[in-house]
Amino acid sequence: MRRLLVLVAAAVISTPLFAMHCPVDMAKIDERLESNPPTDAAVLEQVQSLRAEGQQLHESGKHAESVKALGQAQTLLDG
Repeated sequence: MRRLLVLVAAAVISTPLFAMHCPVDMAKIDERLESNPPTDAAVLEQVQSLRAEGQQLHESGKHAESVKALGQAQTLLDG
């Protein structure tokens, strides 16, 4: 029973944290695309697609999925 309460509490606490993380990630991607976009057109298109997907997921309240998509976009930008 105690473990269940801890799990529920962690889920309740983490949701707002993911929600606040998404706009920060989107801003980082936007800044990077503006200042130093990828030279490969395919990578640029993929990053833009993941960025848009991340925003849509964020607006739908699916923050964990949004963070994942935005993380993939950042990984492509770093690669």
